[in-house]
Amino acid sequence: MHKADRAPSFFCCAPALASPLYCNAGLEERRIVVIHAANPMRTPLVDATTTIAELKTQVLAFAREREWEQFHSPKNLSMALAAEAGELMEHFLWADAAASRAHCQEPERRRKIEEEIADVVIYALEFANVTGVDLAAAIETKLAANAQKYPVEKARGRSEKYTEL
Repeated sequence: MHKADRAPSFFCCAPALASPLYCNAGLEERRIVVIHAANPMRTPLVDATTTIAELKTQVLAFAREREWEQFHSPKNLSMALAAEAGELMEHFLWADAAASRAHCQEPERRRKIEEEIADVVIYALEFANVTGVDLAAAIETKLAANAQKYPVEKARGRSEKYTEL
């Protein structure tokens, strides 16, 4: 598919750190443009023109070039993903909410945090490659299920689990 033939971009409002936590990514061929939630002009903060499908292809090529597919079983990838998530969490250990936000603003610490979140996403993409998971479809399905569990009128501004709403 040519880039011009792809589905349109989606704008995704994100919190102050431009983190697209619960954005509807759409199909893997759609483009996501992250914007700052406080930016009324909806000016993109990130030129995120790489699609999920393109990232999956890059990750697969990286593993194939190194002949690592032999090691990339779902078990091993899920464990590597958990380990990398733990390394990401390490940057915020013992920090309160405000301090954790501040950590993301410190240039050197932010660089390390970006490396860890990249590792998490890379392993998730490779897991999707190995298992044939359509990430966009899985995300859309999960968001729809979460919308049922957490209706806006009950969940807005609350952190309780859906069974407690």
